[in-house]
Amino acid sequence: MKKLMPSILPESLFPNDIQLAHSDLLRHEIHRAIQKHNGWIDFAQFMELALYAPGLGYYVAGSSKLGSSGDFVTAPQLGHLFAATLARACSAQLDKCGLKHSVILELGAGTGQLAKDLLLALKELGALPERYLILEVSPELKERQAHLLSSLPQEITTQVEWLSQWPDAFQGVLIANEVLDAFAVHRVEKREEGWWELGVGIEEGELIERAKPLNNALLMRELQRLPSDIPTPYQTEVNLSALALINTLAESLLAGAAFFIDYGFPAREFYHPQRHQGTLMCHYRHIAHTDPLLLLGLQDITSHVDFTAVARRARERGLAVKDYSSQARFLLDHGLLELLTQPNPLVNEASLRQSQEVNMLMSPAEMGELFKVLVLGRGEENMGALSQLGLS
Repeated sequence: MKKLMPSILPESLFPNDIQLAHSDLLRHEIHRAIQKHNGWIDFAQFMELALYAPGLGYYVAGSSKLGSSGDFVTAPQLGHLFAATLARACSAQLDKCGLKHSVILELGAGTGQLAKDLLLALKELGALPERYLILEVSPELKERQAHLLSSLPQEITTQVEWLSQWPDAFQGVLIANEVLDAFAVHRVEKREEGWWELGVGIEEGELIERAKPLNNALLMRELQRLPSDIPTPYQTEVNLSALALINTLAESLLAGAAFFIDYGFPAREFYHPQRHQGTLMCHYRHIAHTDPLLLLGLQDITSHVDFTAVARRARERGLAVKDYSSQARFLLDHGLLELLTQPNPLVNEASLRQSQEVNMLMSPAEMGELFKVLVLGRGEENMGALSQLGLS
């Protein structure tokens, strides 16, 4: 029988009986889906079930995911500097739209910490939007967000609204912080005989990875855009869901900008020969590994973002690339250093926390370089950003 836990997982972090029972329920659900589809589902279908199966998937079940007690940490959990800096960038865009009729739409708001800190920072800047909309697929996270945001002044909380579907049209700002990496991706492999698609089947009652010759027209169209010198064999991911999101954004964004903050690369780095096994990663209790068939419903499954593909689709749909930079450069450009407290000759707990936060946000060894910020909108394009993305 296939081992349930990664070999690198210490026994102290093994799931308890309740968690194992939950994982078994999701495993049975995936088995049924595979049997319904003649013994095989593509990896995107598997990942969608593993993360979002109603009541069972990782993101929709009630377990702690963010922070020290969860599986990973995001920038908003580190402190207030990330949100305060992002607020400056948002304020400029809201001002262009006219605050009276503009909104902020946040996708996947996590614990709600970014929304809370961002709203407070915008209030301080005198730049509160007319409404703050949150589109959240997880009932458990929505409840946590509502609880956290209820502590804000009433003049702010009355502006917060949760959506069940994408708005038909809006002007203002879209924020997607670590959202694209959580979309279900297709996995493919280039072989001497052509492209194959990776998926999941069943063998002797256990889930196994299994490949089939590629016959998905949408996937093939995107693969034709890849660099021609990709070696064989070579595995990678294609995020069709992210491209579909850009289609929706282009149809609904009347004015303003969309901020996509995530870990990833432009195409020339994403498809580097050294990444011949792709970028898929799994996270459980701050331990990373590469086997998505383990810990079903208990672990996160992510892949890095191909920012060139996202930007290209945006341009094809009439949006402009307004900026593309590392997270460190973006935060510097929008005044992070101005937000730091004045130097204090005495080292105290607050100064140490701020120092640690800045290091995590800015250091090339942490989030500073791996995380990128792609800004899309209307109007003129940033030629420097296009050049970095290989689209000039």
